[in-house]
Amino acid sequence: MSEMSEKSTSRREFLKHTGQIAAVSALAGIAPGVYAAENNTIKIALIGCGGRGSGAANDAMSVNKGPVKLVAMADVFEHRLKGSYNNLKRAQPDLVDVPEDRQFLGFDGYKHAMDCLSPGGIAIFGTPPAFRWVHFGYAIKKGLNVFMEKPVTVDGPTSRRMFELGKQASAKNLKVGVGLMSRHSRALEQLQKRIQDGEIGEIILQRGYRMHGPVGFFNSTVKPAGISDLMFQVQRFHSFLWASGGNYSDFYIHLIDHQGWMKNAWPVKAQALGGRHYKVNAQGVPFVDQNFDTYSVEYTYADGSKFLLDGRCMTGCAEIYSSYAHGTKGSAIVSKSGDCGMPSSTYKNQIMTPENMIWESRVRRDQGNPYQNEWNDLVDAIRSDTPYNETEPGVQASLVTSMGRMAAHTGQEITYDQILNSDHEMAPGLDKLTPDSPAPLQPGPDGKYPMPQPGITKSREY
Repeated sequence: MSEMSEKSTSRREFLKHTGQIAAVSALAGIAPGVYAAENNTIKIALIGCGGRGSGAANDAMSVNKGPVKLVAMADVFEHRLKGSYNNLKRAQPDLVDVPEDRQFLGFDGYKHAMDCLSPGGIAIFGTPPAFRWVHFGYAIKKGLNVFMEKPVTVDGPTSRRMFELGKQASAKNLKVGVGLMSRHSRALEQLQKRIQDGEIGEIILQRGYRMHGPVGFFNSTVKPAGISDLMFQVQRFHSFLWASGGNYSDFYIHLIDHQGWMKNAWPVKAQALGGRHYKVNAQGVPFVDQNFDTYSVEYTYADGSKFLLDGRCMTGCAEIYSSYAHGTKGSAIVSKSGDCGMPSSTYKNQIMTPENMIWESRVRRDQGNPYQNEWNDLVDAIRSDTPYNETEPGVQASLVTSMGRMAAHTGQEITYDQILNSDHEMAPGLDKLTPDSPAPLQPGPDGKYPMPQPGITKSREY
């Protein structure tokens, strides 16, 4: 049996290898029940054709129980849609069947793409998470299975909405996958079982670090001419809290999710620090986005144990990207590198050296890519018609992430119940959005957007 322990290929690397522009858009999903008995083909629609959505579509077409065929695509940016189509067609020439009349542009494109699927098909949502509830609701109405990228919410009101939509999906026997691929890492699956079986005792402390230079659309300068505020904010979604939860939610959710899984619990409160050290770029042009470039969060579980999370987006600083667990009988490396990098390992004390190692994960080579595993698992559930709905843990992970972010942005201790029951919906009415709609966030005369002000703005993030 071949085994592997090296870091798996990411969806973003798919785009790098195929030359696609990494982007921000909406994704259309794979249609799980949309396959004919005679050829057993599952049809999918991609809504959001940026890097994340395109990578998910490629993984969908690479499942071990195919065939899966892409038949429709939608985005709000034509160059993203065309670039995604060209790259996917090169990568999967026999499985991409998306003529121009099934390529849809605009904020209503998701409807047209999903209308191309029959009930049981899969819709992939790779748009910024602000749009999840809008697209999910339409997929349920159409009887479609869903794969949605993380995060799935950025605030309390949309989280409550998504919890309810998840129940509706289960009632209709729809299968729902969420792009929290750590839960499909076979190394982390092995570790989670060992932790729950008591190999390192009771967890009393967890640590997680994602510290590297700016990536994605972490920072933005003043909007250029020729694009509306709305389209600018959708395009540069990492820079705006309403669209993505900012870099905090988009970058740190995987560490938060898999540590909650290891603990088999969710933190109940958080206190945090954060700040923006660099306010202008190298040319002296001011940044106008809403992100902090450093975050340090103390999450607390109901049993009093702690999870410490540090995040940093700064060039030239030491880079650390890994996670750890400490128990009463030993310790563990959860992710050796990245969001869920192998191998995971356990130790007989708190000194994580080879001579103290109890166990190290070993994973079959064909099971080594968690991005592919999550698609294999979803399609297996569709073909075997077994229950499969990751909405609830996806929303919970998104809420706990938002809880830490809000603690940093307000300077207050925030509880899970507070963030869940908050009335601050950052972008109401997205189901009625058109290209001419005003942006959910309006700039001041200087082109700058409202920023979090800890200790001043205390009940909401801006």
